Amino acid sequence: METIAMRDAYGAALAELGSELPDLVALDADVAGSSKSSVFGAKFPDRFFNVGIAEANMAGLAAGLALKGKIPYVHCFAAFMMLRAADPVRSLACYQNLPVKFCGTYAGLSDAYDGASHHAVSDISFFRALPNMRVISPADGVETREAVRAAARIDGPVYLRISRAEVPKSLFGAGYRFEFGKGVVARGGGDLTIVATGYMTAKALQAAELLAKDGVQARVVNIHTVKPIDRALIAKCARETGAMVTFEEHSVLGGLGAAVAEVLGQEAPIPLEMVGIQDVFAESGDYEKLLEKYGLSPARAVEKARAALARKGK
Repeated sequence: METIAMRDAYGAALAELGSELPDLVALDADVAGSSKSSVFGAKFPDRFFNVGIAEANMAGLAAGLALKGKIPYVHCFAAFMMLRAADPVRSLACYQNLPVKFCGTYAGLSDAYDGASHHAVSDISFFRALPNMRVISPADGVETREAVRAAARIDGPVYLRISRAEVPKSLFGAGYRFEFGKGVVARGGGDLTIVATGYMTAKALQAAELLAKDGVQARVVNIHTVKPIDRALIAKCARETGAMVTFEEHSVLGGLGAAVAEVLGQEAPIPLEMVGIQDVFAESGDYEKLLEKYGLSPARAVEKARAALARKGK
């Protein structure tokens, strides 16, 4: 399967969109080569602002630009968007419902060798708790491009969660249509549902293949929009399959799994198991080996699927 670094797909999409929207501006906290906002900067130097290592100031500047009619796309590592820019993100962009698009790059464990200080495993829980904030976590290159474009059409703040990892260029085939707020059934199945987001969607599809070898047909749902989450689709899958597993490159506290649990508790209570990072800080190391160490693997998803099926059978 052809792959592309998600950040490369993002950079190309932002520059493309900049040609269509003259009010689009980009800001970066001195990591433009990493975030790939540099692609936009090279094409539109008069609309690109490198503020230096000053994430909070960058978010405040973006709010000011939004008040003047611009569409700011703001870039830094996801960990620091959540930690260092938190006050103006909340107090300025969200409180006033401004159209600032916060791009958190190197999300999850994808900044593998920089260790616990740079891993972003609680950013979904932070951003989805902010009033007016929308949260998008694309799974492949095509979806990343479409997410960048969809964010510009939203009249309010958006958090785009972008991995450093190599992802499939296209998981969903030709003609894929991204619809903000709507999940995607990536694979059919009636025995249980695996709900995934971001880089873990590809691994969820691998887990479904492993389960199929033992006669278990797992439906795979890609949730690219974590907030607002597709409540109707989650409830429908719960009622039709009777068991569910969530799969995310994020803490099990407050992320996709928690969002799905909230829906199930209100709409369709069924057995639910969560694959995600436990309540720990992660260390440095090879990216794929880190994912294995912290349980973010197709094999672990299969284990959780079997646990959910066992509970379903009681």
